[in-house]
Amino acid sequence: MRSRLAIKRWSRQALFLAGGLVVGAAAVSMAFLADKAQEVLKALLQLSPYIGLALTPLGFGVSVLLARTVFPNSQGSGIPQVIAALQIEDQERRTALVSLRVALGKILVMTLGLLCGASTGREGPTVQVGGAIMHALGHRAPYRQGGFLLAGAAAGVAAAFNTPLAGIVFGIEELSRSFETRTSGLIIGAVIAAGLTSLALFGDYAYFGSTAAVLPLGRAWATILAGGVVGGLSGGLFIVIVTAFARGLPGGAGAAIVRWPILFAMLCGLGVALAGMNGDPSIFGTGYAQARAVVHAKADIDYWFAPLKFIATTLSTISGIPGGIFSPSLAIGAGEGSLLSLVFPHAPLGALALIGMVAFLTGVTHAPITAFVIVSEMTDDHAMIIPLMIAALVAQATSRLLSREGLYHALSHNFLARAQEKIA
Repeated sequence: MRSRLAIKRWSRQALFLAGGLVVGAAAVSMAFLADKAQEVLKALLQLSPYIGLALTPLGFGVSVLLARTVFPNSQGSGIPQVIAALQIEDQERRTALVSLRVALGKILVMTLGLLCGASTGREGPTVQVGGAIMHALGHRAPYRQGGFLLAGAAAGVAAAFNTPLAGIVFGIEELSRSFETRTSGLIIGAVIAAGLTSLALFGDYAYFGSTAAVLPLGRAWATILAGGVVGGLSGGLFIVIVTAFARGLPGGAGAAIVRWPILFAMLCGLGVALAGMNGDPSIFGTGYAQARAVVHAKADIDYWFAPLKFIATTLSTISGIPGGIFSPSLAIGAGEGSLLSLVFPHAPLGALALIGMVAFLTGVTHAPITAFVIVSEMTDDHAMIIPLMIAALVAQATSRLLSREGLYHALSHNFLARAQEKIA
């Protein structure tokens, strides 16, 4: 009897580790595809900035068409689908949200969106893809399948950002909102396996590069409060707008969007293209380049970047195309840090950028621990950890004035409702 239990335990651990390796490989592949898509777009825009006025709307229309007809449940970030799947007991309904078919569609259509200029990221999609891979393994094994799904999603975050600690924290704080000792070790094992795969292929690196930003104790700490409030309000506004469109606008406007979703997506794409006409290619895509430049204070400050990136990301999100908001949120936050330098010119720009990144990400997700842990790991800057903690708490309190729930959990209700309708 004991030998059977031991074999079962070790086989489960082997499946988690094997799944983690596959998730890590998938995350690296998605990073490669995302980078190449943005390189191609940048080359096209260098030929003529007006190319985006045709390419982006067309790409949005095709992406939404594929997401609605060929790969249903691949829309948006993918994190709300994972949250909903964790709460669904019916195996068929759960699989519909995190199947391998959905994962394949997520990768393909996410890449297409970035190629056409969508202001989206790959990290949220990596969570859904990671969850789908582990769910497929768990579906064929007599174990707790929720644990497999949670482990895959957490491993996806860890491998996407090269932030193993943030992956674990994200799984507990944002996805499950609980901690199960029976699966904690297995989740950590999957995160380790995914992280090792990323390390083997990409090497040891900090997502935004190592920084040494410091916020001197004293008057400069007023920037923490200001940054937290700005990030919280703008993040809360983002939630309000996105959830309003997700639930359906009232009146004729809402009816028109439901009737012509492809046309609406194309109009959103046109808006993104117009926002990107200012000449900064970081308005499109993840916004990584601009955010990194601000964090390291190696670029002229573009005070229009934050509002234009906010508009582009909002339009990309409400359009319904597959794509995440993690990276764009960090880019918006870095841009808001740049704006804070107008009021606090003597504060280090790098420190302002980190505060803005944590504040906006917290404002959107209502996951303060994940926000300050992930930014700290991505920049290898531990001197800022206390200011970032404070900024996260201020941003969460401020964002809740506009929305009681974070974006991912608010959107997950739609997927849960649809699952219940199908069961009924």
